[in-house]
Amino acid sequence: MKQRIAIDMDDVMADTHAKFIQLYLDGETPRYTLEELKEKSFHELFDENEYKVISERVYEPGFFRDIPVMEGAKEAIAELMQKYDIFVASAAQEFPNSLREKWDWLQEHFPDITWRNYIFLGDKSVLNTDYLIDDLPRNLHTFQGEGLLFDALHNREDKQFRRMKTWQDITQHLL
Repeated sequence: MKQRIAIDMDDVMADTHAKFIQLYLDGETPRYTLEELKEKSFHELFDENEYKVISERVYEPGFFRDIPVMEGAKEAIAELMQKYDIFVASAAQEFPNSLREKWDWLQEHFPDITWRNYIFLGDKSVLNTDYLIDDLPRNLHTFQGEGLLFDALHNREDKQFRRMKTWQDITQHLL
Protein backbone atom coordinates (compact mmCIF):
# COMPACT_ATOMS: atom_id res chain seq x y z
CA MET A 1 0.00 0.00 0.00
CA LYS A 2 1.29 3.44 -0.92
CA GLN A 3 1.78 6.14 1.66
CA ARG A 4 -0.78 8.93 1.52
CA ILE A 5 -0.42 12.68 1.16
CA ALA A 6 -3.21 15.18 1.83
CA ILE A 7 -2.71 18.50 0.05
CA ASP A 8 -4.51 21.73 0.88
CA MET A 9 -5.85 23.75 -2.04
CA ASP A 10 -5.80 27.47 -1.17
CA ASP A 11 -2.29 28.94 -1.18
CA VAL A 12 -0.81 25.47 -1.80
CA MET A 13 -2.25 24.08 -5.05
CA ALA A 14 -4.12 27.27 -5.93
CA ASP A 15 -2.46 30.68 -5.74
CA THR A 16 -5.26 32.31 -3.78
CA HIS A 17 -3.02 35.16 -2.68
CA ALA A 18 -2.47 36.09 -6.34
CA LYS A 19 -6.25 36.17 -6.82
CA PHE A 20 -6.64 38.54 -3.86
CA ILE A 21 -3.86 40.75 -5.22
CA GLN A 22 -5.60 41.00 -8.58
CA LEU A 23 -8.95 41.82 -6.99
CA TYR A 24 -7.31 44.50 -4.87
CA LEU A 25 -5.42 46.07 -7.78
CA ASP A 26 -8.59 46.04 -9.90
CA GLY A 27 -10.42 47.91 -7.13
CA GLU A 28 -11.25 51.59 -7.04
CA THR A 29 -8.22 53.10 -5.33
CA PRO A 30 -5.42 50.67 -4.52
CA ARG A 31 -2.86 52.19 -2.16
CA TYR A 32 -0.20 49.54 -2.65
CA THR A 33 1.79 48.31 -5.63
CA LEU A 34 2.09 44.76 -6.87
CA GLU A 35 5.62 44.61 -5.45
CA GLU A 36 4.44 45.69 -1.99
CA LEU A 37 1.63 43.14 -2.07
CA LYS A 38 4.10 40.36 -2.86
CA GLU A 39 6.39 41.30 0.04
CA LYS A 40 3.93 41.78 2.91
CA SER A 41 0.74 40.02 3.93
CA PHE A 42 -2.61 41.76 3.80
CA HIS A 43 -2.66 41.70 7.61
CA GLU A 44 0.53 43.77 7.64
CA LEU A 45 -0.60 46.29 5.03
CA PHE A 46 -4.33 46.77 5.42
CA ASP A 47 -6.32 48.43 8.14
CA GLU A 48 -9.22 46.46 9.60
CA ASN A 49 -11.81 47.82 7.16
CA GLU A 50 -9.66 47.24 4.04
CA TYR A 51 -8.90 43.71 5.19
CA LYS A 52 -12.58 42.98 5.81
CA VAL A 53 -13.60 44.25 2.36
CA ILE A 54 -11.03 42.16 0.48
CA SER A 55 -11.39 39.01 2.61
CA GLU A 56 -15.18 38.95 2.18
CA ARG A 57 -14.71 38.45 -1.56
CA VAL A 58 -14.36 34.70 -0.88
CA TYR A 59 -18.13 34.58 -0.33
CA GLU A 60 -18.89 35.87 -3.83
CA PRO A 61 -19.95 33.34 -6.46
CA GLY A 62 -17.09 32.57 -8.82
CA PHE A 63 -14.26 33.53 -6.47
CA PHE A 64 -12.71 30.05 -6.34
CA ARG A 65 -13.32 29.05 -9.94
CA ASP A 66 -10.54 30.98 -11.67
CA ILE A 67 -7.74 31.05 -9.13
CA PRO A 68 -4.38 30.47 -10.84
CA VAL A 69 -2.54 27.20 -10.23
CA MET A 70 0.44 27.56 -7.89
CA GLU A 71 3.69 27.53 -9.81
CA GLY A 72 5.12 24.01 -10.08
CA ALA A 73 2.11 22.30 -8.50
CA LYS A 74 0.93 20.36 -11.56
CA GLU A 75 4.31 18.87 -12.33
CA ALA A 76 5.15 18.08 -8.70
CA ILE A 77 1.82 16.44 -7.95
CA ALA A 78 2.10 14.34 -11.12
CA GLU A 79 5.50 13.12 -9.87
CA LEU A 80 4.21 12.46 -6.36
CA MET A 81 1.31 10.41 -7.75
CA GLN A 82 3.84 7.86 -9.02
CA LYS A 83 4.84 7.00 -5.43
CA TYR A 84 1.98 8.20 -3.19
CA ASP A 85 -1.80 8.20 -3.00
CA ILE A 86 -2.75 11.87 -3.30
CA PHE A 87 -5.79 13.40 -1.60
CA VAL A 88 -6.91 17.01 -1.88
CA ALA A 89 -8.05 18.22 1.55
CA SER A 90 -9.74 21.60 1.51
CA ALA A 91 -11.74 23.33 4.23
CA ALA A 92 -14.42 24.15 1.67
CA GLN A 93 -17.27 23.97 4.18
CA GLU A 94 -16.42 27.46 5.41
CA PHE A 95 -17.35 28.99 2.05
CA PRO A 96 -20.56 27.42 0.65
CA ASN A 97 -19.99 28.60 -2.94
CA SER A 98 -16.57 27.03 -2.95
CA LEU A 99 -17.69 23.40 -2.95
CA ARG A 100 -18.75 23.29 -6.61
CA GLU A 101 -16.15 25.82 -7.72
CA LYS A 102 -13.29 23.87 -6.13
CA TRP A 103 -14.62 20.63 -7.62
CA ASP A 104 -14.70 22.20 -11.09
CA TRP A 105 -11.24 23.77 -10.58
CA LEU A 106 -9.76 20.39 -9.66
CA GLN A 107 -11.41 18.71 -12.64
CA GLU A 108 -9.90 21.34 -14.95
CA HIS A 109 -6.40 21.64 -13.52
CA PHE A 110 -5.78 18.22 -11.92
CA PRO A 111 -7.88 15.75 -13.92
CA ASP A 112 -5.66 12.82 -12.88
CA ILE A 113 -6.74 13.18 -9.25
CA THR A 114 -9.99 11.25 -9.04
CA TRP A 115 -13.07 12.71 -7.33
CA ARG A 116 -12.76 9.86 -4.82
CA ASN A 117 -9.67 11.64 -3.53
CA TYR A 118 -11.37 14.99 -2.90
CA ILE A 119 -11.93 15.70 0.79
CA PHE A 120 -13.98 18.82 1.48
CA LEU A 121 -14.10 19.23 5.23
CA GLY A 122 -14.10 21.69 8.09
CA ASP A 123 -11.55 20.17 10.49
CA LYS A 124 -8.36 18.65 9.13
CA SER A 125 -7.57 16.85 12.38
CA VAL A 126 -9.71 13.96 11.09
CA LEU A 127 -7.33 13.28 8.19
CA ASN A 128 -5.57 9.93 8.29
CA THR A 129 -2.67 10.35 5.88
CA ASP A 130 1.08 10.13 6.29
CA TYR A 131 1.67 13.75 5.24
CA LEU A 132 -0.29 16.98 5.13
CA ILE A 133 0.92 19.88 3.01
CA ASP A 134 -0.80 23.06 4.21
CA ASP A 135 -0.15 26.79 4.52
CA LEU A 136 -1.92 27.15 7.88
CA PRO A 137 0.02 26.04 10.96
CA ARG A 138 -3.26 25.55 12.88
CA ASN A 139 -4.10 22.65 10.55
CA LEU A 140 -0.71 21.06 11.10
CA HIS A 141 -0.94 21.33 14.91
CA THR A 142 -3.78 18.80 15.07
CA PHE A 143 -2.52 16.53 12.28
CA GLN A 144 -1.16 13.12 13.37
CA GLY A 145 1.30 12.53 10.50
CA GLU A 146 4.16 14.71 9.24
CA GLY A 147 3.02 18.24 8.54
CA LEU A 148 4.78 20.24 5.84
CA LEU A 149 4.21 23.99 5.94
CA PHE A 150 3.87 25.51 2.49
CA ASP A 151 5.53 28.93 2.58
CA ALA A 152 3.26 31.97 2.47
CA LEU A 153 3.43 35.58 3.58
CA HIS A 154 0.90 34.87 6.33
CA ASN A 155 2.97 32.09 7.94
CA ARG A 156 6.49 33.56 7.80
CA GLU A 157 6.85 33.69 11.57
CA ASP A 158 6.06 30.01 12.17
CA LYS A 159 9.10 27.91 13.08
CA GLN A 160 7.38 24.74 14.33
CA PHE A 161 7.04 22.87 11.05
CA ARG A 162 9.28 21.93 8.18
CA ARG A 163 8.88 24.76 5.69
CA MET A 164 8.52 24.05 1.98
CA LYS A 165 9.16 27.21 -0.06
CA THR A 166 8.28 25.69 -3.44
CA TRP A 167 6.78 22.58 -4.98
CA GLN A 168 10.32 21.59 -5.96
CA ASP A 169 11.22 21.55 -2.24
CA ILE A 170 8.32 19.18 -1.66
CA THR A 171 9.36 16.74 -4.34
CA GLN A 172 12.95 16.82 -3.11
CA HIS A 173 11.78 16.01 0.39
CA LEU A 174 9.29 13.30 -0.51
CA LEU A 175 10.88 11.58 -3.51
